[in-house]
Amino acid sequence: MPSPLYLLDTNIILALVRDRQFGKFIQSTYGVMHQSDRPLLCIVSEGEIRSLAAQFGWGAVRMQALEQLLLDADVVDLSQPGLVQAYVEIELASLAHPPGAYVMGKNDLWIAATAKVTGATLLTTDRDFDHLHPAQIQRIWIDPASSLPAPPGP
Repeated sequence: MPSPLYLLDTNIILALVRDRQFGKFIQSTYGVMHQSDRPLLCIVSEGEIRSLAAQFGWGAVRMQALEQLLLDADVVDLSQPGLVQAYVEIELASLAHPPGAYVMGKNDLWIAATAKVTGATLLTTDRDFDHLHPAQIQRIWIDPASSLPAPPGP
């Protein structure tokens, strides 16, 4: 069975670029950068990660890793057919829950709409997408603690 097409949330991009234990866990578990289908990312995530890079003052090595990841992924821009309609549908689905239950940020709405339109499975550490799965989008939530070493035994 072929691997799913993945859409990388900004937090996943950050983990992959940092290349620490969690990023290595994501890569070894999901192989996102080594599949026949290139991973997708929403143009909004590119803006978010570039802003984080500037805020954190990333050096040349980390910026080179980011640029390489962006070259190895397919960036979906907001002019993708059906994306605006998917945004509307996802926001309405979120608002249909009890007031305050699911308040999604606008960037997350665009990312979810991108997952819906492309049919890609969203990889994320963000629980804000939970209410959309599986009715609106497919997503895999990755617990950031899942890659931590087990505590020493008794």
